[in-house]
Amino acid sequence: MRSTVGGETYFAFHPRPLPPEPPLDIGPAIQELLDTANQGLGRLDGVTLLLPNPDQFLYSYIRKEAVLSSQIEGTQSSLSDLLLYEHDVAPGVSIEDVRETANYIRAMNHGLQRIERGDFPLSLRLIREVHACLLGGGRGAERAPGEFRRTQNWIGGTRPGNARYVPPPAHQVTPAMGQLEKFLHGDPVQTPILIKAALAHAQFETIHPFLD
Repeated sequence: MRSTVGGETYFAFHPRPLPPEPPLDIGPAIQELLDTANQGLGRLDGVTLLLPNPDQFLYSYIRKEAVLSSQIEGTQSSLSDLLLYEHDVAPGVSIEDVRETANYIRAMNHGLQRIERGDFPLSLRLIREVHACLLGGGRGAERAPGEFRRTQNWIGGTRPGNARYVPPPAHQVTPAMGQLEKFLHGDPVQTPILIKAALAHAQFETIHPFLD
């Protein structure tokens, strides 16, 4: 999609709606990987039934996931730093790094609780709420928490014209996210759930609906 900003022409990518057309060809190799992943999830689910307190397992898992995901974004906090912070002990790294990781946990818990209580399905409103929790009170608090972007963003480079990747223009964000929401709740092709999750994640990252 050709766009112009500041007199400079650039090309933004606008993904096609899901499910893919033509449909995915799940051949033997992909099916084998899918079966292995489903078996692993089944074993994990079975283990939680044997634990006296599954919440303790989830407590550790969510925090480990938060640390790893936050490190992708450049934070330096470790699991030990996070646990110290949660017990009001000074961590060994920047407090901003640890607060950002703690926000990740708060955002994840908020989304899970909303769904478990039946408040919302996985929806655009819930996604915006989770984003507001994620950026609240930490780095990125000035980047419109909980709001889809109203300006063009880009990845790599100093401007859209020399960027490595340019997501859809701002006016295309809400329609594209609406199509993604429809895919989540009304897939006519009956895509296997793990593949559906992977497609939805890739589509979300491609749209890049938030400034941060």
